[in-house]
Amino acid sequence: MADYVRKALDCGLDEIGFNDHLPLHGDRGKELGLAMALDELPGYVNEILGLRESFPEIKIKLGIEADYTPDSVSYTRGLLAKHNFDYVMGSVHYIGEWAFDHPGERKKWDSKNIDLVYKEYFELLRKSASTLLFDIIGHCDLVKKFGDRPSHVLLEDLEKTAKVFKECGVAVEINTSGLRKPVNEIYPSCEILKVYRRYDIPIVFGSDAHTPGEVGRDFDKAISLAAEAGYDGYVTFENRVMKNHKLDYGKSIHC
Repeated sequence: MADYVRKALDCGLDEIGFNDHLPLHGDRGKELGLAMALDELPGYVNEILGLRESFPEIKIKLGIEADYTPDSVSYTRGLLAKHNFDYVMGSVHYIGEWAFDHPGERKKWDSKNIDLVYKEYFELLRKSASTLLFDIIGHCDLVKKFGDRPSHVLLEDLEKTAKVFKECGVAVEINTSGLRKPVNEIYPSCEILKVYRRYDIPIVFGSDAHTPGEVGRDFDKAISLAAEAGYDGYVTFENRVMKNHKLDYGKSIHC
């Protein structure tokens, strides 16, 4: 984890947030290796707290990414209460028992009604925000990861989702890892981001780095996307309190 911090410093970032995956509820995902084990969570928290002492020159945020499934709400609430996270990112990777974005589950797309998959996905996003467990909704069109697209713009679903996000006070993540996936597009698309901008949904920036070399990757493109969608600011979190910042379009970030 120290290598991720060093890369953030090399990029000139003011802060870095870690948000590994919260242990999943029950047996879900164990065979796919999608999250840390339950007994690894305290060590994860302690390592981040130790990094703050080792690298006082940069803000290091204690975050976590928590998967939303309808049957996991009480479990997730209980785990989150045990640690003082700076932010909690909610995400949807499952539709029923199908891990739709996992490469090992890719072939299942061939037998799916793609329009219906998208509608189910956005319904789960709305339900996740409505739990009030999360500060941020992560990669909020992850369903496009392999390039599968609906037959038409699901504007009604986007509008309904934006209204729920606004009511629940969540931010959305501009996540650059989509550029490293088959879809080759930032999460979310500019089209979706413009809808969220109309509803004044705050944004955060994330590189979803799974290696140190991916820290801050393509943040210049993320900032340009935010500008194209009409944003002039972004937010960060500390102790689960949102802080507003102005976007500096003159600041160059190349990682």
